[in-house]
Amino acid sequence: MRIALDESPTPADEQVVLDGLLAFNVGYIGEPNARPVACFLRDDDTGAVRGGLLGHVRWRWLYIAKFWLPDELRGQGHGSRLMREVERWAWAEGCLGIHLDTFEYQALPFYRKLGYELFGVLEGYPPGYRQYYLRKVRAGTD
Repeated sequence: MRIALDESPTPADEQVVLDGLLAFNVGYIGEPNARPVACFLRDDDTGAVRGGLLGHVRWRWLYIAKFWLPDELRGQGHGSRLMREVERWAWAEGCLGIHLDTFEYQALPFYRKLGYELFGVLEGYPPGYRQYYLRKVRAGTD
């Protein structure tokens, strides 16, 4: 056996690792029942996406992977409305909690205002900054 570092792995090679890890995890904690979720802010007239969030559910936890609004739409309540909608959906779908991460120059105060609890900090990522990890647990499950 040899070690082979690859900076441009093929999708097929990546899939071997992903499939193996998933099978290992399923043996301990069951199927993840993974599914994507997105919540968009759309223009009333054109229906065009103006911002929103992307995430996925695994093992009954929603992970918000990406959340963006253009500068001109920030501070008007759109972000809070998007978060409330995805939270409403997550609780109705039986999710146990929601987790996300944000860099220190992004939206930590916003998430804290919405009731998200800080559970971890990665110092120096990216260099000179911090990455914060937050969660919100459905009432009665903590």
